Amino acid sequence: MTSDSATWTFELATEEETGRFGAALGALLVPGDLVLLDGPLGAGKTVLVRGIATGMGVEGRITSPTFVLAREHHPADWRGTPLVHVDAYRLASLAELDDLDLDTELTEAAVVVEWGGGFAERLSEDHLLVRMSRGGDDTRELSLLPQGRRWWGRLPPAFE
Repeated sequence: MTSDSATWTFELATEEETGRFGAALGALLVPGDLVLLDGPLGAGKTVLVRGIATGMGVEGRITSPTFVLAREHHPADWRGTPLVHVDAYRLASLAELDDLDLDTELTEAAVVVEWGGGFAERLSEDHLLVRMSRGGDDTRELSLLPQGRRWWGRLPPAFE
């Protein structure tokens, strides 16, 4: 892990490590949290979301909602935080993003948006941007860029 003031960067060697990292992140999420995943195809965004779901206690299959755009998943324990998983890849405009009514979802769930960087920030000035890239040897690099007061003090030490 490396860090510069408000950005943390992690190198993950395997899909399993990416899933474990996601589970650690998911364990921190509460209603109102917005996490934006940004990176190219194959960077591991959906693998990370599967881990987040595990950390939130969500059971069942987690797949990228590319064609339905958004899926809501509930934790096994009814007291837990629901997860709204969004895939913004096919959205052509901000109006389409608004049509999903995600600002309403943010009152009761944690919202994770794949392909959200540069697009879904307008949902909340308080969000966590996760930039992802993939190296030639299947390692993944994740950079956490917290935005807004909501994230102050919440990231590492959970990942150290």
